[in-house]
Amino acid sequence: MQNLKRTFWGTLVLLVLLWLIAEPSVFQSAAFFALRGAMVQLSGILAIGCMSVAMILALRPRWPESWLGGLDKMYRLHKWFGIAALVVAIVHWLWANGPKWAVGWGLLERPARGARRALENPVEAFLANLHGTAEGLGEWAFYATVALVALALIQYFPYRLFYKTHRLLALAYLVLVFHSIVLIKFSYWTSPVGWVTAGLLAGGTWAAVLVLLRRVGAGRQVEGRITSLQYYPGVTSLETEIEVPHGWPGHKPGQFAFATSDASEGAHPYTIASGWHAEDPRITFITKELGDHTRRLRQKLRVGQEVKVEGPYGCFTFDDECPHQIWIGGGIGVTPFVARMKHMAMQKDARDWPEAQAVDLFHTTADVDEEALGKLAADAKSADVRLHLQIDARDGRLTGERIRQSVPRWREASIWFCGPTGFGEALKRDFAAHGFPTKHRFHQELFAMR
Repeated sequence: MQNLKRTFWGTLVLLVLLWLIAEPSVFQSAAFFALRGAMVQLSGILAIGCMSVAMILALRPRWPESWLGGLDKMYRLHKWFGIAALVVAIVHWLWANGPKWAVGWGLLERPARGARRALENPVEAFLANLHGTAEGLGEWAFYATVALVALALIQYFPYRLFYKTHRLLALAYLVLVFHSIVLIKFSYWTSPVGWVTAGLLAGGTWAAVLVLLRRVGAGRQVEGRITSLQYYPGVTSLETEIEVPHGWPGHKPGQFAFATSDASEGAHPYTIASGWHAEDPRITFITKELGDHTRRLRQKLRVGQEVKVEGPYGCFTFDDECPHQIWIGGGIGVTPFVARMKHMAMQKDARDWPEAQAVDLFHTTADVDEEALGKLAADAKSADVRLHLQIDARDGRLTGERIRQSVPRWREASIWFCGPTGFGEALKRDFAAHGFPTKHRFHQELFAMR
C-alpha cells in the first residue's frame, strides 16, 4: 500500500510543482480574476492528469504490477485516481463558473477587458478559434464523467451495466483531451508541465482507444473449454474446471485471471484454485454466488462451452523466507490457499519454498458444505498444512487473539489474508497493536475491481 500512496501523491505533487515552475509569479497578483485564471489552469491540469493515469491503469499493464503489489492494488490506485479526477474536475468547474455567477448576482465586478493580443503563432491562433467549442464540449463531457463515475462507485449497480457504462468514460475522456489541448495555456506546452501533460494525454488517448475497441488485455487472452462443473449448495459456490491447451503461460498459486463466458457481460476476475501442470493444462475457478452475474453462472455455464481466459495477474504468491506462514481465508477468500495446497502436495519432492517452513490455515465461514469442507481438509493434509476451521455460528468470530493462541510462534511468521476487506483491516490493526511488522509481513489481497 505504501507504493500506491507514493505513486498517487507523487503524481499530484509533481504536476503542482511543474505548474509552479511555469507560473512562478502566480501568487504575486492581488487581482481575483488573475488568480481565478491560474486556478482554472492548475485544476484542469490535475484533473486531466489524474484521469489519464486512471485510463492507462485500466489497460492492466504488466510493467508496474510487481512494484505496486499486483493488479488488485493497481485497481485500487485506478479508483483513487478516478475519484481524484472527479473531485478536482468539480473544483475546476466551480473556478470556471463560480465567478461568472458571482458577477451575475452582483457580488463581483467583471474586470475591464483590454484589446486582445494579436496571435502571431498560427497554432496558437488555430487553438484560440476553438475555445468556444472546447468549452461547450468539455462541459457536457464533465457532466457525463460525473454521472459515470458516480455509477461506478455504487456497489449495488449491476456489474453487467457497470461494464457497459464504464467503457463510456473512455469516450468522455477523449472529448476532455480535446478540451485540454485547446484550453491549456499555450505557453505551457514549451515547459516541463506541458511535456508531462502531453505524455499523459498521449498515453491516456491510446488507452481510451483500446478500451473502446475492447482490446484491453488482448495479448494475455487464451481460448479455453469447460471440462467440468460442480456445485456446492451449502456454500452456494460453483467449481469450474477449464482446459487451456494453447498459450497459457502458467501461473503461481494465489494469482487470478479474468474469464469471459458471455461477451455482453465482459470479463470477470476469479482467483485460480488450482496449481499449474504444463502436461495437463487446466485451470480451476471456485465462484461464490455474490452478485447478479455469479448467481446466474450455474444456469448459464455448461460442459464443453468455450470461454476466454486472461492472465495471470497478482502478486499474492506466498513468496517469502519466513519459517512460518499464517494463512487466513474468509469465506470464498480461501480459494488462493486451496491452489497453494494443491501445488505443495504435488511439489513435495521438488519444493520451491523453504524446507522447514510451517503453515497454519485459518478458514472462517458462515456457510457449511460438508463435501467442500472435506475437500479442504484433504488438501490441507496432503500439503502438511495445519487447518483451523472456524464456523461462525458454532465457533464465533475469528480474532487476532485466537490466531496468536493457536500459533505460539506468530511473531516469526508472515500473514497472508484473503477475504472481506474490513475483516482484513481489523486483523491488521490488531496485529500491529501487538508489535507485529504488518508493513512488511502482512499480505492482503484487495480483490475488488470496482
